Amino acid sequence: MTSPKEIPDKVRAPKNRTIITDASDAAKYRSSLLYQRDLAAVNEFDGKVICGDAFEVLRSLPAASVDLLFADPPYNLTKDFGSAKFRQRSLDEYELWLESWLKDCVRLLKPHASVYICGDWRSAAAIQRAGSRHFRLRNRITWEREKGRGAKANWKNSAEDIWYFTVSDDYTFDLDAVKQRRRVIAPYRENGKPKDWQETAEGNFRDTHPSNIWTDISVPFWSMPENTDHPTQKPEKLLAKIILACTRTGDLVLDPFAGSGTTAVTAKKLGRRFIAIESDEKYCLLAQKRLEMADADPSIQGFADGVFWDRNTAPPRER
Repeated sequence: MTSPKEIPDKVRAPKNRTIITDASDAAKYRSSLLYQRDLAAVNEFDGKVICGDAFEVLRSLPAASVDLLFADPPYNLTKDFGSAKFRQRSLDEYELWLESWLKDCVRLLKPHASVYICGDWRSAAAIQRAGSRHFRLRNRITWEREKGRGAKANWKNSAEDIWYFTVSDDYTFDLDAVKQRRRVIAPYRENGKPKDWQETAEGNFRDTHPSNIWTDISVPFWSMPENTDHPTQKPEKLLAKIILACTRTGDLVLDPFAGSGTTAVTAKKLGRRFIAIESDEKYCLLAQKRLEMADADPSIQGFADGVFWDRNTAPPRER
């Protein structure tokens, strides 16, 4: 069992807000983790970060208990995730790999549950086939990743997909909880009054219905208080959209590839229960630290006053 530490010789700028863990954090948070070896003696999994192999842990969780499954598995790319490594394979082999853990999630879901699976354009066909084998396909969300260098001989890859499924036709989707507040460029009036928009001292805004193209997401970076060193960290705002749309207060959210804990942290901030599974202990400890930090600061960047704000449009509380 190794202690987490910062990347060797990494010098951080004075205003760098990246969350890190050190030896003292390891000593503090290890007792809060649930390890795979101890699962047999545990009856309650709610609110737990489980350090273990998702393929094994999923078989130990109670049936028909989960309201929302959010899965951000390794994409079909060769990449190291701390102690875990994933190697690219053929599309058919990747589909079989998806099926190997997804089939164990089916029994965990309630009849009205929703399922979200992340991926990139290379893995789209495999995710659609594997997910559709068990669930009802509802949509594919494409969100803009504004980070990354440009390509020299191809279009810059600046988007990722999230496939949205439900277990049945009886499912939760709370439209009012995920409205997006946009600036009104051409304010139309009727009888001298704003029509379908709000006039405020800070500008003119309209609360719009969300689409399956998300351009308001900021990938965590060094100056954001949620940023970590995890190589594929998802933003809290992204998870907030999904959790608010498809769950109610007190519902249970499961993340079998939890990474640095964004799903668990966001679920906690929004009054949901969670189970997070991660194989790398240093990321489990990081998730546990972030969960503690959420007690002091339950805010989610880009979400305020019950609406999601456009990127680079600061809600009043963030100014």
